[in-house]
Amino acid sequence: MKVVAKKSVLSGNIAVPGSKSHTIRALILASMADGVSHISNPLSGDDCFSTVKAIEKIGGKVTFGDNNVWTVFGAGDSIHIPSDFIDVGNSGSLMYFLAPVLATLSGKCLFTGDKSICKRPVNHLVDALNTLGATASCKKGNTPPFTFCGPIDVKKTLVTEGALSQYISGFMMAATRLDGTLNIKLTAPQETPYLKMTKLWLDDVCGKTCADGTERVFISDDFKSVKVRGSVTIKGFDREVPSDWEGVAFPLIAALISGSSITIDNVDGSGSQGDEKIVDVLKSVGADIEWNKEKCTLSVSAKSELSTKNLPHGELCIDISNFPDAVCALSAIACFIDGKTVITNVEICRKKETDRIKAMKTELCKLGGSVEEGENCLIIHGKNRGFGLHGGNCDSYKDHRIAMSLACLGLGLSEGESLSVCDAECCNVSFPHFFEVMNKIGAGFVCK
Repeated sequence: MKVVAKKSVLSGNIAVPGSKSHTIRALILASMADGVSHISNPLSGDDCFSTVKAIEKIGGKVTFGDNNVWTVFGAGDSIHIPSDFIDVGNSGSLMYFLAPVLATLSGKCLFTGDKSICKRPVNHLVDALNTLGATASCKKGNTPPFTFCGPIDVKKTLVTEGALSQYISGFMMAATRLDGTLNIKLTAPQETPYLKMTKLWLDDVCGKTCADGTERVFISDDFKSVKVRGSVTIKGFDREVPSDWEGVAFPLIAALISGSSITIDNVDGSGSQGDEKIVDVLKSVGADIEWNKEKCTLSVSAKSELSTKNLPHGELCIDISNFPDAVCALSAIACFIDGKTVITNVEICRKKETDRIKAMKTELCKLGGSVEEGENCLIIHGKNRGFGLHGGNCDSYKDHRIAMSLACLGLGLSEGESLSVCDAECCNVSFPHFFEVMNKIGAGFVCK
């Protein structure tokens, strides 16, 4: 599907779907549980449906009820390795979370996925499995398909870089199935809010303390030490998935780019998602944003004038390491911020659905943007209201965040200009019906 975007003015209220990160954690923990769990407000996205298929192959079962509530019948002690393989589709989270959990079992397991997943390096996960006593290897090179044969052993300490948080979260969940304490030492931890998110989930479904009063899940202040004590039987639970801050980013930048006033409803104020930092980043350059945590709303004013002139050295510097999924949205709106934006610690963003740094530079330059790519940074020289940008044909790289970012950028083009984004249906991964939802507040996206 191709989507065409042009200058538009937005108005009204919009709500974003549930968090993908929370939904996948909820599904996997519910599949590990003994009993029935109810998950309300889950994200009905492609990655989450891939997770449903996967957990049904390991002994769980999921039914979809009214009012957007999913019921999960946990596998508990009957959790098992499938007779064939686990296909994670396009979901890196599913791959990194579930592989360590299944590595607590004896037997050989094969993981694979779509073309995009099979281009992602997984050497860090394979090395970690081997360190903990499993026998793991890739079929070819350092990308999926990969196999492993467990079980892993908590008597060993996992020492790893930790720049990618997902597999660390996977081992944290897996440790609840093992007798003893799993010690993880991270030499260069990044994406740390996601480790906090996993700890919050484990605290909730496993209990914060063990029978002897010791802390079940410990994370040091510098995130270089993670300890999880098992084993514990997870009981069925009822939980509501909070709205997705990664999804909030797109109507937020769309309003600022188009000079519009909108209100985003049902915004998560729990502090469990690192991407909420985007509000502080945008307010630092003059965005008129009001976050009412009591009403769970985020209001954006058309009065916003975006500039780096009042910042130190006249530059907006963003360390993206703790909220890397915001890099596409921030790159797009940086073209509309008068001044220089420097996004640092971007290396992890090259290991997502695609190399998002190279991709965003390529596409923004197509549209007249002034963008420089460094080894570990992205520099955008923006102009007030995106002056100098023009339309064109853009590639989404079949990456949902790239597709939504570029479409939102199109809303701020000059009259008579338009841009098209190909393979835009990939948005269904994290924001189903994104274009239809945005059109209800006046985006005017045309889907072809």
